[in-house]
Amino acid sequence: MKLYYHPLSGHSHRARLFLSLLGVEHELVEVDLMKGEHKSPEFLKLNRFGQVPALVDGGTTIADSNAILVYIAKKLGKTEWLPETPEAAASIQRWLSVAAGEIAYGPAAARLITVFGAKRDAAEVITRAHAVLKLIDAELQGRDFIAQSQPTIADIALYSYIARAPEGNVDLSGYPNVIAWLRRIESLPGFVEFRQTPAGLTANA
Repeated sequence: MKLYYHPLSGHSHRARLFLSLLGVEHELVEVDLMKGEHKSPEFLKLNRFGQVPALVDGGTTIADSNAILVYIAKKLGKTEWLPETPEAAASIQRWLSVAAGEIAYGPAAARLITVFGAKRDAAEVITRAHAVLKLIDAELQGRDFIAQSQPTIADIALYSYIARAPEGNVDLSGYPNVIAWLRRIESLPGFVEFRQTPAGLTANA
């Protein structure tokens, strides 16, 4: 498998993390976002939306980080990461939707401001970040992982941007269950770190 990614992209990290946790051999191909390589004709053949990551597996190309998680789990038959029962599959899909929605427009958007210089309303996206983190912290009360008793792709989809939320000036100190959950993900065999940047709250740490 070949993963087209950027080291500061949380969406890319999701895919890279899952491949690493499963011990899947893969080639990393860095796409230089600053030079606009994600908008080049060559890359647009892989993902017409011009976004990282993209996964190439033989003659199959999968774009979108959550789709990549689903593809890998299904391809390798990893039903512990993506169960087949209707209730369990639905519970995981719920959190994939949160990752693509509230996380993307909350902590991920806040980090885009400080790390990539995006034009966003910082107060608005930080407020959104705290709203979803409050819900996730409550969901994690008395449980180790977000959707099932063991880690699933739901945890992988949520991890990266929550872990680096302080880079977007989102303070995690008020969410003890979230912090404990982050540490559990980081202790999994094969864990690979999401590159840190000295931005936001991290700049003064």
